[in-house]
Amino acid sequence: MEQKVEERTLDPNSQAVLRKTMLEGTDTVWDRLERQLPHCKFCSSGISCQRCAMGPCRMMGGDRNRGVCGNDPDLIVARNLVDWVAMGAASHSDHGRDLVEALLKWSRGQAPGYGIADEEKLRKMAGEYGTETSGTLNMIAERLALAMLEDYGTIKGEIQLLQRAPAASVEMWRKAGILPRSIDREIVESMHRIHMGVDNEPVGLVYQGFKASMADGWGGSMLAQEVSDIMFGTPDVKTSRVNLGVLKKDHVNVALHGHNPLLSEMILQAAQMPDIIKRARDVGAEGINLVGLCCTGNELLMRKGVPQAGNHLDQELAITTGALEVMVVDYQCIFPTLANTAACYHTKVITTSPKGGMTGATYIEIEPENAFEQSRRILEMAIDNYPNRAREKVFIPDGPVEAMVGFSMEAISKALGGSLKPLLDVIVSGKIRGCVGIVGCNNPHIRHDSGHVGLARELIKRDILCVETGCASIACAKAGLLLPGSIEKAGKGLKEVCGALGIPPVLHMGSCVDNTRILNLVAALAQLANVRIDQLPIGGAAPEWYSPKAVAIAKYFVGSGVSTVLGISPRIQGSPRVTKLLTEGIEAKMNSRFWVEPEPRKAAALLSDHIEMRRKELGI
Repeated sequence: MEQKVEERTLDPNSQAVLRKTMLEGTDTVWDRLERQLPHCKFCSSGISCQRCAMGPCRMMGGDRNRGVCGNDPDLIVARNLVDWVAMGAASHSDHGRDLVEALLKWSRGQAPGYGIADEEKLRKMAGEYGTETSGTLNMIAERLALAMLEDYGTIKGEIQLLQRAPAASVEMWRKAGILPRSIDREIVESMHRIHMGVDNEPVGLVYQGFKASMADGWGGSMLAQEVSDIMFGTPDVKTSRVNLGVLKKDHVNVALHGHNPLLSEMILQAAQMPDIIKRARDVGAEGINLVGLCCTGNELLMRKGVPQAGNHLDQELAITTGALEVMVVDYQCIFPTLANTAACYHTKVITTSPKGGMTGATYIEIEPENAFEQSRRILEMAIDNYPNRAREKVFIPDGPVEAMVGFSMEAISKALGGSLKPLLDVIVSGKIRGCVGIVGCNNPHIRHDSGHVGLARELIKRDILCVETGCASIACAKAGLLLPGSIEKAGKGLKEVCGALGIPPVLHMGSCVDNTRILNLVAALAQLANVRIDQLPIGGAAPEWYSPKAVAIAKYFVGSGVSTVLGISPRIQGSPRVTKLLTEGIEAKMNSRFWVEPEPRKAAALLSDHIEMRRKELGI
């Protein structure tokens, strides 16, 4: 058992709870993976097609290397890849739409409990969209929200926030044919083109995938990030705690899991009401302990300092501690088995979105119009469930780890005295060789957290600053890399710079939609340096990715000019043509590319060599 525990996860606290699940016989993601092995080689390499009722088809070589309709491995792989991109772009962009619509409802008095937390950003965004900045906040917000919604189905030709990128970058994207017209349009066109008998040319399909991903990065996800800042506050630097040890034995524990802060922010507000706190104390608890999981946790962590219980592969483990009264979920990255796991304990799983149902869970719909009252109802259920906790089943590991979080671009600029110029200066001087964005999920095919932590450690040794989001950032937080003291693991130049500023060499920039903060950061640096984004000494990495959203993110990184290494290959190996296009061919149009390398040291070497090449090209 001990060997299996060590092989599954790097985090000591996750290991401790995993031992408990194995002793109790509780099913986990790792157990289910073992039962699925070996995977189908046709599906794994992307050459299985189920797009019409003439199949299903698989490519077996020789005279069996065409489907019933006549498609071949290149076309099947390209279609499947674009399908993943469209799913991922739709997920994050629909998240953004929910937020924009909530802002619109607030402006019209239809979303009680919400408000404007960053008036300056509201006015700034109104200026970017060319809407009137005079009048009441409600008037400004209404005009802005309506303008933002036009980006979903606009007929004006291009997404508004592309203007943040250097003009030379935008022109490169236009020539490459990847400049998005609108969010919904590129996703819908992608789904149209992968239908049987529409686009039968693999290269054009791959570039359409880039177009849809750019609509996500510079559109839907960027809107999600900016509107969240407007409504709930632009993150600033603070210290909080992470890992499963943030659960408390003497409190009502409520986990907030998913992605959209519209839910979690309102539950946080309701949890501070005196009558809710009194109700918790009346049942014998010391109070209410809110903890985050995955990206909704990151949203609360960076804005309000709410402790984070873990990342993607910790979600079942949080329940199996036996200390969780309620897990509240909205959408994305939520295991369908959570209600089954919770049935082994006293925990209740509550779904809140009509988009995200779950068999066996309790459904309490939350909309902007009723969010506060429904949040109170959820907390009352959690409090009433506290006496049902089976004390003999409770195991909370010791030792939550502190982490410095909340490095929005605005916070980074503030730490540097109000400008990003000092960051550019230390990159030009060579004290910092470059920057890498480490992003994405966890995947049980890779030892939990090891890909993220291993790569970050290797990069900071090479004087490369790491900026992180999502589950990657929580992996490094659990490993202590999000504390200023971790500069002792960094190279001389990076250690000097971070030491002078009192910051860690690995910066937490938020949730997965906050990858757009990384886009904004590199765009601003490129503007300062008067170069295109692809010319900067930068890179991206997704060491443990699993979801279609990550495919969309990776493609908008590369499409924007940020060459990216993946720790797990996308399902493209069945097509040498598509594989070569993504790892070599696209460089001619984008000056960026993909690599696949699961070993952290080798991945760091690829990124470091790329950064040094860019430095040489710039003459720095």
